[in-house]
Amino acid sequence: MLRGFYTAASGMLTMQRQQDALANNIANANTPGYKQDQASLRAFPEMLMYQMGARDIPTKQPINLPVQNPIGSLNTGVYVQEYVPDFIQGALRDTGVTTDLALIDGVFPDETGSIFFTVQNENGEPRYTRNGNFTVDGQGFLVTTQGYYVLNEAGNPIQTGGMEFTVTPDGGLQVGGETIQLGIAYTPNVNQLEKEGNGLYNGEAGPVPAGATFTVQQGFLEQSNVDAAQTMTQMMEAYRSFEMNQRVLKAYDESLGKAVSEIGRIG
Repeated sequence: MLRGFYTAASGMLTMQRQQDALANNIANANTPGYKQDQASLRAFPEMLMYQMGARDIPTKQPINLPVQNPIGSLNTGVYVQEYVPDFIQGALRDTGVTTDLALIDGVFPDETGSIFFTVQNENGEPRYTRNGNFTVDGQGFLVTTQGYYVLNEAGNPIQTGGMEFTVTPDGGLQVGGETIQLGIAYTPNVNQLEKEGNGLYNGEAGPVPAGATFTVQQGFLEQSNVDAAQTMTQMMEAYRSFEMNQRVLKAYDESLGKAVSEIGRIG
């Protein structure tokens, strides 16, 4: 009975954590460049159940041999193994703002590869983002809405001098008769990147390899890839599953209560 109690409890915890991930996706449905998280569920190891017994062997000296009769497998619960970002390209939105940039995926040598803007966090470390909602600060540097410097291909902050600039499809920022190449980073496996908040990712990335194709679109933003309708449906399914496990847990609790207060009572 206690096994079923813990199995139902693990199901409730799993659905609660999945609900948290889905709620976070909904909250960021309008965040440019946001990639939705998907909860990866995994079952605890199955146990093979046996019925323990004994069999008498009819001999002059009776022999009692232990036997095991297989009953079947028993699942012991489920848990959230990890949250995996979905890096499918989001739709583009025309903003008409020259400091807004969007990355359009092309052909990459690796199926799990993708490209990112390179920015510098508050600790001076390089990080990667798909959110091209940039602006120019009071000192003329191209920065994110959080104030992080946008880096060029040499890893230095981009100085615009406060002047209007044009960005070419290959990522060249043209300002004051000079072309500054944006720091477009490539990672062969996006699943190895770690989310850090504010749309930033940490991990191994390098220059875009030869043969890869991409486009930088000025005046556009990549929207989040969250499907609000589908996410709401998944939230309802998780809620229903949580309710069912809750009812099972309540039934086990009532059964345990009866075992203690009624079955064990001496009349």
